[in-house]
Amino acid sequence: MKFATFHEGNETRLGVLVDDGVIDLNRADPSVPPDLRRALAQGIDLLQAGTIAMRTDARRIPLAEIRFAPVVPEPGKIICLGLNYADHAKEGGRARPDYPWFFLRTPGSLIGHRQPALRPRVSGQLDYEAELAVIIGKRVKHVQGAQALAAVFGYSCFNDISVRDYQKRTPQWTIGKNFDGTGAFGPWAVSADELPAGGAGLRIEARLNGEVMQSADTRDMLFGVEETLALLSECMTLEPADVVVMGTPAGVGAARSPPLWMKDGDTVEVEIERIGLLANPVCDEAGQSSGSSSGFLKAPTARPRS
Repeated sequence: MKFATFHEGNETRLGVLVDDGVIDLNRADPSVPPDLRRALAQGIDLLQAGTIAMRTDARRIPLAEIRFAPVVPEPGKIICLGLNYADHAKEGGRARPDYPWFFLRTPGSLIGHRQPALRPRVSGQLDYEAELAVIIGKRVKHVQGAQALAAVFGYSCFNDISVRDYQKRTPQWTIGKNFDGTGAFGPWAVSADELPAGGAGLRIEARLNGEVMQSADTRDMLFGVEETLALLSECMTLEPADVVVMGTPAGVGAARSPPLWMKDGDTVEVEIERIGLLANPVCDEAGQSSGSSSGFLKAPTARPRS
């Protein structure tokens, strides 16, 4: 089952996808909170809620009318992995890590499907990174094996857009990974029961203006979802709607000769097999500030996929 978060006025709402649109779960059943984090924290059975909503005559909002928000607009934690594909570590001149390279993102950096990715005023080195996002479904600590995977609510696409010159200014990557408008997350979450264990064996691609830049298989991750969650839960409690972003394969713009940076007017896409397609226009921050263009992709470039 697929769940989307979308804007309605100044609010965000949680919906379940149907063939022809999205059903607002809270309006179909007021006992379901209108956001994913609260719903998971309250232990709501969203698969059951979605199934019931689909059987009602609740309004189907056409996908073309949806203004997507990040799947989880305000996660408690966004934990990212670096160098989690051997070919990406190699292209960056680094050895295969013996332990995951973890870093954090802030909720303020997140954007949804079709929302503009901002090229900052202070840098032209804006790079794409196609990644698998894991959404935690329940509170866990010190989990191993099947317990770790049982903590997963679902999976989504993520574009860990990076400002490379700022990333390289410090041994810790945080500053280059947290510019406004650089954490694309969506278009929706696919429940874990619809995908292979750990989201393994799925084709993952990044495309820039329609040209394939990255293409790999999530099976190639050095640290899979199960092992990653076990390692994280040794250190911290994972909470409902925390997000773990699983690293990117080879083909990033920084590793090309000459480097390939995203620019105003580009469209960047991340597609993961059986999950969906996340698309964002690239806009200059200065242009956004002046109000010269909304930057939103108006065409419905993503559809539910089996």
